Amino acid sequence: MEHGAYGASLAGGTFDLESFVKKPQTILRFLSWIFSIVVFATITAEGYVNPMTEENTKCMFNGNDGACSYAVGIGVISFLACVLFLILDAYFPKLSNANERKYIVVADLVFSGVWTILWFICFCYLANQWGKTTAGTAAPDAARAAISFSFFSTATWGLLFYFAFGRYRQGVDDFTQDYRDPAVDHTAPYPPAQFGSGPTGYQQSPFSQGQTQPGEYQPPAY
Repeated sequence: MEHGAYGASLAGGTFDLESFVKKPQTILRFLSWIFSIVVFATITAEGYVNPMTEENTKCMFNGNDGACSYAVGIGVISFLACVLFLILDAYFPKLSNANERKYIVVADLVFSGVWTILWFICFCYLANQWGKTTAGTAAPDAARAAISFSFFSTATWGLLFYFAFGRYRQGVDDFTQDYRDPAVDHTAPYPPAQFGSGPTGYQQSPFSQGQTQPGEYQPPAY
């Protein structure tokens, strides 16, 4: 990873398109973007069939409209999120505020983790409903494509979560290394104050010599 705050170089540099395109996060986001299009476009175009005995169209996954709606919803949100995070990744090195970088990394971490789980649920849901579907009532190629690319999306979003977690850990480690406790910082510009020559800095009172010891009797002068 590059040296800097949260896995990016320090602010002020120019945008390098070639290095941005070659980043693993950029490649994974582009693949996730493509996979999401395949899932929701396939189901939208071919996912609803009209059986011979019914007038209304039904979802090709065992006639369960919830399965088609779930996959389309997850795919559309994934498509929009990939576009948004690609823009943020391109703008990320120009941010000079470490807190703003932290918010973006945390948002990427949380969203990638949640969408990894949701895509895995989508894969299991579609595969389960497809296994219960009667042969000849649906388009098998479209169904298999939606199931397969749901699984591929699970893998890409899982890798995005891994890279986001790495950026977050790097940002935390950089902060820990740069922080110094003033109480134990020996490079402070001000030396410790001196309070006398004794070990505790205590000086004897100038009036102590003329004072009597406690318990000694002094007769009054007449």
